[in-house]
Amino acid sequence: MKAVIFAGGVGTRLWPLSRKKSPKQFEKIIGEKSTLQLAVERLYPEFKPEDIYIATGKQYVDIVSNQLSGIPKENIIGEPEKKDVGPAVAFMMGYLSKKFPHEPVVILWSDHLVRHKDLFKKIILGSGALVKKEQNKLIFIGQKPRFPSDNLGWIETKGIYKKEFGVTFHKFQELKYKPNKELAEKYFKDEKFCWNLGYFVSTPKFIYSMFERFTPHIYRLIEKILSYSTTKDFEKMFSTYYHEMPEINFDNAILEQLDREFAYVVVSDIGWSDVGAWEALKEALEEKREDNITKGNVLMEDSSDNLVYNYDEKKMIVGVDLDEILVVNTKDVLLIAKKTSVSKIKKMVEGFKGTEHEKLT
Repeated sequence: MKAVIFAGGVGTRLWPLSRKKSPKQFEKIIGEKSTLQLAVERLYPEFKPEDIYIATGKQYVDIVSNQLSGIPKENIIGEPEKKDVGPAVAFMMGYLSKKFPHEPVVILWSDHLVRHKDLFKKIILGSGALVKKEQNKLIFIGQKPRFPSDNLGWIETKGIYKKEFGVTFHKFQELKYKPNKELAEKYFKDEKFCWNLGYFVSTPKFIYSMFERFTPHIYRLIEKILSYSTTKDFEKMFSTYYHEMPEINFDNAILEQLDREFAYVVVSDIGWSDVGAWEALKEALEEKREDNITKGNVLMEDSSDNLVYNYDEKKMIVGVDLDEILVVNTKDVLLIAKKTSVSKIKKMVEGFKGTEHEKLT
């Protein structure tokens, strides 16, 4: 079985730690390892290093190589430019379909936290075993929801398909994009719904064939790129044809058009959290809401429900009588915000373009 971990995002919701030159997935957000390193480590030992592929931006290949010294360099694929997830998945599935067309592959992301690693791997391997037997299938791995999130996509299931390989597979009904708060409350109370993590198991050939069917323009461009894969012109042609790619999400390109009978869903509590924004990171790490989550030289007094990250070893941050505050201190930026105002960070940083502050992005 193969694994592809996507690590190409910029992560402006975790600014000022996450920057274009070193996005969130490469930074020490949890403990002393990056979330990319954690994503790879939780696949061991069931996956060997040579079975793991990293899809990232061309400018980040050296960072990935340094952080993941065990992964073969040829397994680290640098996209010439950012074109959203649709083309990125298309290229990786096209690339793998030429090598391992019928071998199960799991698609994962580099900026998530998974607490229950053994259960997570059991689900991946069980799903891989089913896909090995039923080639033209895609299996979603969903998280049993902990709260009515209107920030995540949801999956609607429709009864149990079968129990096999120690895993319960549900029939797939429909994908639901980020709902409003009222709908999120409704989904949360209904056991048919789970969070859509963007994790799934299939075969490279099947997913690639879906691009041929639903997005033939993307498929043709990938085929052109791959026709040069063993030539000296590969890098040049990769850049040339990839530039022509439309910017489209994988959900819009493929998943929303996928026939129901081709998909199953596994729903479980794998302890998953998206740590792509500061408030999400706090929710992932806290035991209870009133906990203070801190990193570095920090002292909190009579304070609750704060996240304080200090990356300046020479300075101490002291908080007194603080509630629901976010503080992030880096070498060149000190961010202070209400925890409820974190959604404004991305918009603010995007507004730096063309100004004197663009160098901070």
